[in-house]
Amino acid sequence: MILSVVLVLVAVIWTVQYRFRRRRMYELASKISHLKDELPLIGVTHKLIGSTEIIMKSLKQFSYEAMETDDGVTRAWLNHILYFAMVNPEDLEIVLKTCLEKDDLYRLMRNFIGNGSAFAPVSIWRRRRKILIPAFSAKIIESFVEIFSEQSQHITHKVARMCGSGTVNLWPIVSAYSLGAACESTAGVKIYAQSKANSQFLTFVEEILNIICERMGNLWLHPDWVFRLSPKYTKYQKCAQYIHDFTDEIINNKRKELKNDKQRTCDNDNSPYDLGDYKNKSFLELLIHLSGGEKGYTDLELREEILTIIMAGTDTSAVGMAFTLILLGKYPDIQQKVYEELKEVFGDSNRPLVKEDLPKLKYLERVVKESFRLFPPVPFILRKVEKEITLPSGVTIPSGSGIFVSIFGAHRDPKYWGPDAEHFDPDRFLPERFNLQHACSYMPFSYGPRNCVGYQYAFKSIKTALTSILRNYKVIGEPEKGPIPNIRVKVDIMLKAAEGYYVKFEKRKPCLLKE
Repeated sequence: MILSVVLVLVAVIWTVQYRFRRRRMYELASKISHLKDELPLIGVTHKLIGSTEIIMKSLKQFSYEAMETDDGVTRAWLNHILYFAMVNPEDLEIVLKTCLEKDDLYRLMRNFIGNGSAFAPVSIWRRRRKILIPAFSAKIIESFVEIFSEQSQHITHKVARMCGSGTVNLWPIVSAYSLGAACESTAGVKIYAQSKANSQFLTFVEEILNIICERMGNLWLHPDWVFRLSPKYTKYQKCAQYIHDFTDEIINNKRKELKNDKQRTCDNDNSPYDLGDYKNKSFLELLIHLSGGEKGYTDLELREEILTIIMAGTDTSAVGMAFTLILLGKYPDIQQKVYEELKEVFGDSNRPLVKEDLPKLKYLERVVKESFRLFPPVPFILRKVEKEITLPSGVTIPSGSGIFVSIFGAHRDPKYWGPDAEHFDPDRFLPERFNLQHACSYMPFSYGPRNCVGYQYAFKSIKTALTSILRNYKVIGEPEKGPIPNIRVKVDIMLKAAEGYYVKFEKRKPCLLKE
């Protein structure tokens, strides 16, 4: 009896002290509109239980509720953890420029991918970013267009074999292309769409991202010891081991290749690098040299960066291509305009795309940008607030809380995009119409110092592949009855179509591709 009383007393004292230390957080949180389904003690935790489609449905709801407030901010408690869901572009600009530390939830991603630049703590990220930026220069990205063009021929031939066979799933096709292009440009390694390694890698990447996303949404799975007891841990380990081995083999082979290449024995040369000399090299070679050669990145650090680039390059491009093709299938009039532009650039020739063609494909670019607006591959970002900050809206965010940056919401907010914000309208990106007041109203690749450095890579890769497909085949989908596309979505870290990407392909006449 006495022991029970003591335990209760200790619990009460601890609770009082805990709440007293966090009194400023509670004070500021009480001034912000809360989510409609927030419950005592657990907050909105119950809204994030279930499949990744259910989680996405709740995150969309949070975004729309933030849009409805005057300041574009609403608060959400996950048990004891406080988040602020935010869509106001003025506030987001300050957050993304000043709150550079990733939220603690990204620890679950770091457990798998390590300290790659996209997920690393600021102390590690700053050095990695300085090395990464030169490798993604415009000239180097342009040099990869030839790779994209070659890989896009493979994807078109795969479509040719499926043409006339009824409804097909786009995802294996576009993800195989993206992985092939990413591996060749990132590590100088050719892998082919029909290979076992390709399909296994893609399958394991998708499975592990799904597991990590579900773990993020279920608080009881956050402790590592609890997760190890869960039935999904074995599958997680299997996926992680295969992906790590896949990447390690690429790095080991490249190390051996460079060691045996007499022209690359001067790793200790401290003279400035002329990036022009590297424009035909892979990202892996560039990172080895730019980090200091043998005294630079370790194999583990290279794995972290290369795995991040391969996964981001594969999933971002594949998601962008898949949603764009689905949308073109739903809106045949828009697809016809894309085809007419392709005819203007390529005529009836069957020549492959070259880098000089890309700037001419202005309408296709508008289509891709509008696809990224409605379906951004990374729909949400989480940032940690380490120091209290007052935002342009007047909202003060307490230290110790987290910010839920809703790119999905910012892209659809009628306050900034107008009453047709949900419509699929590529012409909103015409120069005379695209005049946003705030940069963060459109940021499919994030914004600020920690934005995605690979945005040029993704756009060029996607436009190249779409060009190859659409020159030769018409995408047939379920025509949409109105301007608002109806596509169910889920979140596996990246935004995905919940029901997959199913369309039919119809061969164009004359066919521009010689098979």
